[in-house]
Amino acid sequence: MRSKSSPARHAASGGKVTLEMVAQHSGVSPATVSRILNGTAVVSDEKREAVDRAIAELGFVPNPIARGLAGGRTLSVGVITQAIDSPFYGVALRGIEEVLDKAGYIPLFVSGHWDADEEKRCIEVLRSRRVDGLIVLTGRLGDAELGKVAKTLPTVITGRVLKAPGLYSLQFDDFEGARLATEHLLQLGHRRIAFIAGDPVHPDAVERLRGYKAALQAAGLKPRAALQLQGSFIEESGREAVQRLLASGEPFSAIFAANDQMAFGAALALYEHGLRVPEDVSLVGFDDLAGATHSIPPLTTVQQPGLEMGRLAASSLLQLLAGERPKVTLPKPQLVVRASTRRMVAGG
Repeated sequence: MRSKSSPARHAASGGKVTLEMVAQHSGVSPATVSRILNGTAVVSDEKREAVDRAIAELGFVPNPIARGLAGGRTLSVGVITQAIDSPFYGVALRGIEEVLDKAGYIPLFVSGHWDADEEKRCIEVLRSRRVDGLIVLTGRLGDAELGKVAKTLPTVITGRVLKAPGLYSLQFDDFEGARLATEHLLQLGHRRIAFIAGDPVHPDAVERLRGYKAALQAAGLKPRAALQLQGSFIEESGREAVQRLLASGEPFSAIFAANDQMAFGAALALYEHGLRVPEDVSLVGFDDLAGATHSIPPLTTVQQPGLEMGRLAASSLLQLLAGERPKVTLPKPQLVVRASTRRMVAGG
């Protein structure tokens, strides 16, 4: 009678290590091993550690091509960002890549450039590459159009609330973040608070303006149109907005910019006009980019976790691909107080 060799002995003899051998060695089912490798398993830490240990001890190397063919998948995910060079979306892309890589998936990144037609073209390009799923970072494609896409291609969308079969949305509470930022300035005694808004076609820009106004109204102040300046989420638009504000002669003691990039531009304009932050003007941003910590002075801002958003978007898509309904939410907004804001000494 031929005796059965153990997986470890088989591996040591140079034989090919299979997924079934990893399952036997770790004491779990092959299906569980497969789900752990795909990043879709909901198992105890003990089981996951047992599988990781078996993989290490046996020298098992997953074959992504074979796994894809076996499941009828390409093990690739399409990711539509709006600008590859965006400081915020760049961090989110890193989070997506990090999670997908661990699950054996390859992300394919394309830029929609805040244009609905361009986003449609991107989706068709990604479909031609037979991606298994789609992640859309905000964007301008309509809800109905995204709903149609999700019927045949599992989709995760950030930046809006949308419900449809095969689709999951992740929405950061931009309203609350803006309310916190404005309330912080109010608590410091500021009453003439300028606001640099983002592009009004962006849902997050609309919500941040709404949060700014709500905080003022809660403090018994009427939002002043002269203190609401239009920007476009890039540094130069923040600089130009402050230049217009200073030229108008409208008095102000603080500025809340709807993102850090515009806050950086605003700080430059203030510097060019001989105004100091925060001695003359307090300044608040939104996003908590890496540059916020290293600006002079360090910027008070609302923390929007771009890296975590990317990770959760990728995790949600993996759950959709596994036939599960995602149950993840983004962290709540937090105000990070640094040196760019100070209490009003007089007036304002």
